[in-house]
Amino acid sequence: MRTMNKIRVSLFTQIALLISAVLIASLVLFWTVFSLTVDQIITKYMGQQVLTVAKMTAHDPRIIAAFAAPDPSDAIQPIAESIRIETGASYVVIGNKEEIRYSHLDPDRIGEMMKGEDNASVLSGQSIVSEAVGSLGASLRGKAPIRSAEGEIIGIASVGFMTDKINDVGETYRRGLYGFASLLLVFGCAGAYLIARRVKRLFLGLEPEQISFLYRQREATFESIRDAIVAVDKQQNIIHMNKRARELPEWQLFAVGSKLSNPKLQTVMQEVIESKRGVQHGRVFFDGRLYALTAMPIIQGGKVIGVVFTFYAVSEIEQLTNEFSKIKAFSDNMRAQNHEYLNKLNTIYGLLALKHYDKALELITDEVKERQDIIAFLVSSVKDPLIAACLLGKINRAKEMKINLIIDPESRLIDLPVSVDAKSLVTIIGNIIDNGLEAALELRGHEAEVSVSFTDFGNDIVFDIEDNGPGISQDKTGVIFSDGYSSKPGRNRGLGLALVNHELEALHGAIYIDKSGAGGARFTVVIPKLS
Repeated sequence: MRTMNKIRVSLFTQIALLISAVLIASLVLFWTVFSLTVDQIITKYMGQQVLTVAKMTAHDPRIIAAFAAPDPSDAIQPIAESIRIETGASYVVIGNKEEIRYSHLDPDRIGEMMKGEDNASVLSGQSIVSEAVGSLGASLRGKAPIRSAEGEIIGIASVGFMTDKINDVGETYRRGLYGFASLLLVFGCAGAYLIARRVKRLFLGLEPEQISFLYRQREATFESIRDAIVAVDKQQNIIHMNKRARELPEWQLFAVGSKLSNPKLQTVMQEVIESKRGVQHGRVFFDGRLYALTAMPIIQGGKVIGVVFTFYAVSEIEQLTNEFSKIKAFSDNMRAQNHEYLNKLNTIYGLLALKHYDKALELITDEVKERQDIIAFLVSSVKDPLIAACLLGKINRAKEMKINLIIDPESRLIDLPVSVDAKSLVTIIGNIIDNGLEAALELRGHEAEVSVSFTDFGNDIVFDIEDNGPGISQDKTGVIFSDGYSSKPGRNRGLGLALVNHELEALHGAIYIDKSGAGGARFTVVIPKLS
């Protein structure tokens, strides 16, 4: 069984055809009403005219006097014809009260009976206007009684316009509108085309089915994104929020249609509108929680018509960062140990090959003792395994970089309260030590040195980290903790100290920068045990 493919008409064609159809229907309706109105006006006007001529004829003294003549038609016929010609009437018929014609457009019909069932009303003294089919055809006629000098009704004056003539008058008026209606139709169809084209351009050339699909696709995409997304128009009205945004406690008081009230977001939005560029990785606080912010402009026709904000809690980034830090620390530790052990194994192999057994045994003993001393120190002085693993990883990395990393043997971190998050401490000291290693290596090469000391004595946890690198000038101490700041070129840099600053704020701690005794930088981190 064959199935017919459904004909798909484009939105452009539908709009153009619909507007054109409405225009044509309106013109037809207007034309019909206009024609009926014109016909009614002409009929009324012509009716008044024929009645006036009929009354004028009925009061003509020559016609009244002719009724007393032996053969009234001889006198009345030329008078009636002259009246017909002067007034433009189709006919002027005069008859006596017995309805016998004394005049007619066709002289052969003089003496015959007048046609029409309305003569009785005229003979009773009424003047009337009527439409009827007479001896000459359909006409609009006016009839008036003819009275003698004594006032007695002696005849009938009937004046008429043929219906064809009345229609010709109406057609004359209608013909004047033919050109106007044609122009209106042409311009209307052209307007329909332009409107349809503009609508299609506004819809980006998409059909309704495509728009519907894209809308559902966009909704599904927005709702599935884990980040909170809020769209705001140029008047700062919230026009869209995805599921994640609606779930945030800070946004539960807001709804689509409400105003954007956060001053920080208003400032960012104004910046985006003026620059027509997005703002990446900003920071904004909501109810004490820090969120990373991205703001992108919505541009239409080269103009910014709104802004889309994307929020994600910095805690989520930190969680990922901490997990990455653990993996990276473990990887660095394994890589450094692998490199170190390969060097030592090669040395031991060489000593054994040369039969220097005592030297080989001495090297193995020293290596084991050094490793045991470091691990024993960390186990006894640092109770938190995450912090101990971080320090061990940095020691191994320093060895790989040929840098002397010294941990003060008097250091201790035994009393770590629950209020101090070990992962935050790892982020703080790990990033500062990494910066010290890189700064010292860049300036000193293999003479680079980094010193670390820490204590939990008293009410605070204190870390001192010094290096013999180039140091930090006074004018830079206020900006090194800014998001994205770095003294080294390249992308994805400048995040370490920014994370340090954020973690310190979360722990209510402080950091002080000074010049170290070796000429480099000295970072002192102070974290209260009680928040």
